[in-house]
Amino acid sequence: MASLSTSVKLALPNSLLYSQTPKNLLCHNLSIVSRSSRSNFYGLKLLHSPSLTTPSSFSSTKSSIFAKVEKGSVPPPFTLKDQDGKDVSLSKFKGKPVVVYFYPADESPGCTKQACSFRDSYEKFKKAGAEVVGISGDDPESHKAFAKKYRLPYTLLSDEGDKVRKEWGVPADLFGTLPGRQTYVLDKNGVVQLVYNNQFQPEKHIDETLKLLQSL
Repeated sequence: MASLSTSVKLALPNSLLYSQTPKNLLCHNLSIVSRSSRSNFYGLKLLHSPSLTTPSSFSSTKSSIFAKVEKGSVPPPFTLKDQDGKDVSLSKFKGKPVVVYFYPADESPGCTKQACSFRDSYEKFKKAGAEVVGISGDDPESHKAFAKKYRLPYTLLSDEGDKVRKEWGVPADLFGTLPGRQTYVLDKNGVVQLVYNNQFQPEKHIDETLKLLQSL
């Protein structure tokens, strides 16, 4: 009887392991693939780890979601290379409203959609007397190809190393793994009148900025 009892106990873990574990692993893997696909749609290809969703990582990210540049403030100045390799300073736009939008990366679907939406509404921005400037960490050559491919009529600036993004306090998304998508509207005196953040509805940036510009 003792030997029979021992063999039953040894068999149970194996039967549980092979009947339940594959199903759990399958669900977990599907969840990771799904989240990775959504991340790729809006900016970058990301590899997710369960550790990213722990309470400690969430709390450390949550404390840094607020931008340093706020409505009513004057943002830090900058000088960056445009798509033609020329230096462009923020001070160049003083005396007229300017829309400065930070986006994750050239050629990603969400960023392309946003860039083309600004292009399609560019005449409306001109009518409001405003300039449009896009900023990402891509180099000038990438910006030049991106602007040529989609016929973008406005300035793209290269913030390699994300120095300006950090100085302006643009918050990251997805627990700090994806550069944020944030738009600022500065009035003719260089004072911020709007800060708008929406990673997953890129075209909304155009609607909100035009609404604000038309009220200035």
